[in-house]
Amino acid sequence: MKSNTWYTKPNLVIEPLFDRWYAWSHLVSPATAAMNVVGRHLKIMNSYIQSPQIHAAAVQNPKMLGGPFMDYKQPRVEDIIKLKAATLEKNAHLIKFAEAVKELDDMLKKQAKGYALESLYEKVPDILKGYVELTYDLNNNPSFRFFEALLYNSEFYNRDAQSIALWVTNNDERPFCLSTARLDEPNVLHLNIPFDHPGIDALSRMKREGGSIEEVAEILGVKPEDRALFDTFFTQEAQPRYNKYEGPFVRMRYFGHACILIETKEVSILVDPLISYYGYQSTVNHFSDIDLPDVIDYVLITHNHQDHILFETLLPLRHKIKNIIVPRTTTGALQDPNLKMVFNRVGFKNVREIDEMEEIRFENCVVKGIPFTGEHSDLNIHTKACYYVGVEKFNFLFAADSRIVEAKLYEHVHRETGDVDVVFLGMECDGAPLTWLYGPLLTEDLARDKDQSRRLSGSNYERGMHLINIFHPKEAYVYAMGQEPWLEFISTVRYTEESNPIIQSNLLVDECHKRGIIAERLYGEKEILYNYDTKAAIIPETALSIQEAGI
Repeated sequence: MKSNTWYTKPNLVIEPLFDRWYAWSHLVSPATAAMNVVGRHLKIMNSYIQSPQIHAAAVQNPKMLGGPFMDYKQPRVEDIIKLKAATLEKNAHLIKFAEAVKELDDMLKKQAKGYALESLYEKVPDILKGYVELTYDLNNNPSFRFFEALLYNSEFYNRDAQSIALWVTNNDERPFCLSTARLDEPNVLHLNIPFDHPGIDALSRMKREGGSIEEVAEILGVKPEDRALFDTFFTQEAQPRYNKYEGPFVRMRYFGHACILIETKEVSILVDPLISYYGYQSTVNHFSDIDLPDVIDYVLITHNHQDHILFETLLPLRHKIKNIIVPRTTTGALQDPNLKMVFNRVGFKNVREIDEMEEIRFENCVVKGIPFTGEHSDLNIHTKACYYVGVEKFNFLFAADSRIVEAKLYEHVHRETGDVDVVFLGMECDGAPLTWLYGPLLTEDLARDKDQSRRLSGSNYERGMHLINIFHPKEAYVYAMGQEPWLEFISTVRYTEESNPIIQSNLLVDECHKRGIIAERLYGEKEILYNYDTKAAIIPETALSIQEAGI
């Protein structure tokens, strides 16, 4: 084991956790973390302790996928009782913070009646004093905003709650990430290190570069008694090297869900990284992290949902990412955490923010932030952006999960961008209700009919066709549908041909075909080369032969 030619196994999972729950961006930002501890984690644990049999039955019912139910092969009540006790002890300050947020919100509703707010600052709960500003909107509705940067420098941001779990996977099967805590298992090694720990980069580099197990174990602080398990995560079999694209075209590769890699010989741009693991048999052909460049020049993040910001993908890629572009926000609103702060705190120091219609230029490329509407349950959230990406005279529009609620908006955008060559559009048009994701942030219950009407939904056929009619693309691709099997533990999607998103996206694809537009609902993998001088697409078989010929 003292050789320097050891590699991490291609199917080693580096799973980020927050107090043993799957870590996503709302568990990094202090305010949203506090609300999720109380409004999600403790609620689910209490429910499981009280009625584990209900949880066991619910996870077997396809209609209950994505619900607040713990999914274990065997009853784990005693373990959850211990986890709950540890949570109450370690996160006492976050629990008090969440309670204070509700107290503050209730006080404002009762006492802020349109008069000056200055006298109410003395009634702000002590734990929040100095961290909030009280405000009205133009209709005299009271609210508050956080000084988020100060919260990160307070006791409410606790790096000690962060850890990683290391384990080897052989399939795509996992419990739903937001509802099932990661308990001790014989084949899982838990390391109590924060997300910005340099050991994560050292371990991740060994997937391609190889190295010493002893050295990386020391960096990570692996205990002697854990070395036997830790050593099983390595192999002396090197993975295939990545052949950098050196062709004269723009290469597009679809990695599943909303993850697209755009490459030229000068630059690589990766949108919404969510990469499947490599190294086990799958029923779906797909690219994996072994198909990513050794250097990723720009990563584009469209919005702050767990299927578009996946730390499990991003942390292992951190050492090779030169720049991350995120939507700008400074609202300080509870539901709208600042993404630059989130990424900075998990170890990314190369984060650039972009405003709507702002441009970032590099090499022969331009990235422009485009307004993103819908899919956020009508909450006032600024941290979202579609992206226009231009390479020379060739351009793409990544519309993510935007629901085109007002076509006039994109007519205004079109005046600045002109037509685009390729459109990518999310059409998960049913979506979960508001409380599925944002429920822990609400300070009072929302009526069921209102909750059901405010969905996390993308475009249907009619709204998707607005983009086609406005931007006149030569190609249109439906993506971000959550269909791939490695997405199920995040999206809980299981479509049939009768599912509304499938019906709606079929309608859009068929209509595009009638108009002579190349169109497809993407699934698994896709590769196309584009000649950005003639704006001609090259079919995959030809593209492969051209790439191999080095043209």
